[in-house]
Order: sequence, then C-alpha cells, then structure tokens
Amino acid sequence: MGKRYFMCSSQLACAVLLAMTAAQANDSTGYIGTGGVEYLKNKNISMHNEDLYISKYKIRVNYEFKNLSNKDITETVLFPMPAVPSSTDSDFADINATYDNFEVWINGKPIIPNQHVRTFMRPIVVKDGDRTYADTSIDTTEIFKSCGLNEADMMGPWTYQVDTEYVNQQLLDCNNKALDRFIYDRESLYIPWDSQVIYSWEQKFKANATTKIKHSYTPLVGGSVHLGEEQFPDFCVDSSTQRGFHKGGGRPYHALSYILTTGANWAKPISNFKLTVERDPNELVSFCWKGKGKVKKVSATTFEIKETNFVPTHDFDVAFIMK
Repeated sequence: MGKRYFMCSSQLACAVLLAMTAAQANDSTGYIGTGGVEYLKNKNISMHNEDLYISKYKIRVNYEFKNLSNKDITETVLFPMPAVPSSTDSDFADINATYDNFEVWINGKPIIPNQHVRTFMRPIVVKDGDRTYADTSIDTTEIFKSCGLNEADMMGPWTYQVDTEYVNQQLLDCNNKALDRFIYDRESLYIPWDSQVIYSWEQKFKANATTKIKHSYTPLVGGSVHLGEEQFPDFCVDSSTQRGFHKGGGRPYHALSYILTTGANWAKPISNFKLTVERDPNELVSFCWKGKGKVKKVSATTFEIKETNFVPTHDFDVAFIMK
C-alpha cells in the first residue's frame, strides 16, 4: 500500500506519522499524518536548533528560533493535525488520543492554543469516460457550515462522538449547489470527506533574541502484521537486520515517517539538528539516513544522529520490527 501524505497549510516542519501495529487482526495498514509546528516563512527568523525525539508512543520536538532583526516580529504559529478520512477500509488506533494530548510550551511556559476544524473533499473528475475523484482535496469547511454542520460534527472522525452517516445525510439534504462538485450519487450515504484539526497561537519573536518552542503529542498507530520485501528499501532493511527477524518468518512491525524537507525553508540552515529514535527492547529498528551525520547507538534501545548547518533534503522513514 502506498503512503498518503497530507500537505501542510504553510511552510515549516510538517510531520507525517505513518504508524502500524501488529495487534490488528488483519493485514491492513493505516497511514495517517500529523503536523509539526509551522508558520509562514519569514526571512528574518532562522531555526537555530531542532531536537527531535521519535518513538511509537511520543513525538517531542524542541525548537530554538532566532529573530535576526532588531525589531520584534509577531507570527501566527500553526500545528496542523492530519486530515483524517471520515471512513476508511483500514484499522486505525485511537485518533482521539492523538489530537487531545497535544501540548505546547513557549520559553518553558505552557500555553493553550486555539483550535480550528476544517473539512476537505475531492472534486469529481472524468477520466477515460468514467467519473472518479481528483487527487487533490479542496477545503469545504464553509460548505459544511452552510449545511448546518458545526465544528463538533466536523470533528466526528476524531472524537467518534458524531456518526459520520448523520453528517453525510445532512450533506445529501443540503441544497448548496457547490456540493454537486463532490457528490454524484444522491442516493448513497457514502460520501468521502476528511477532517483536519489545526492548533494556532500568536507568537512574538523578540528582536535579536531566541524563542524556544516545544511541542509533544502521541503518534497515531495503525496496523500491519507483515513487513514485505518490497518495503525493505523504504527502511534500508539490510541482511544483518533480516537475520534478527522472527524465526517463524513473521515480520509484524510499526512504521513511522517524518517529513524533514520543509525544515529547509528558513532564513539559514538549521545550525544544530539532533534526531533521537527509541525502540522497544523486543524490537529491531531500521531506517535510512542520507545526511552527513553518523547514526550512533547511544543505549541498548536508542539511536542518535547529529547534524550541523543542516539543510534537510530527504524525509525520514523508520520501521520498528518485532524480533
């Protein structure tokens, strides 16, 4: 199954978590993305330090931003969660646990960010005489609101407190002609749409000063019970790692992908970058790294990479494989 990447609304580090768990009953894989702290690019602000910690249970990022100018700069900082599908044919873990535990600290002090909910739908297109859905989604939040749906309704895929069939019926009953771009069967309750939660806050970057931003959240975890050979290149699974696989041939695993390349959008390269990856004691870990820094094993379960003047040119995929 291919990866599903959800584009961020602006240009900083957009994290995509693709997580899978062996606890699922079938061999499906749920791919979901989560966002990283980001805001509109400003040529006067550089990312001085990024300290990124990744495990199956927690993502933590510590940023240090420098205002290179002699004037205070105020920006809207965003943390976009993934665009979660209203219905899927895969098994997903507790999405509520992810959006509901997002925490952020500014210079060591916790803040409560604003929360926004957006919906997205793919318009209908005709290909080779057949109707299908376009590859790119369109923001349909205002259409949903015009049909009497509120933020609680639109958050149904996250909270499970609103039946998506109720939302779909509201859309079918709605007389907003704009929906004709997205719904071609008015007799079916199957209407694909996505829900995205975005956190935001106004951030002042003081002149000639460093601002520290930290955020932490639980990654989304879906499921797969077998790591196929066709996926080995994605995680640089070498022969040494393969020898540690379960003797019965099974390769239940978790996987996670983090988009690093948007970190290249700053006024300067990232002066100091550190990535820490932690696995469980009963797992193997495998990933590719194309930077100049060397992968170091700093404990029995922890690996570390350090870079200086880092301009990320690749994203990061890691597999946690059961022994």
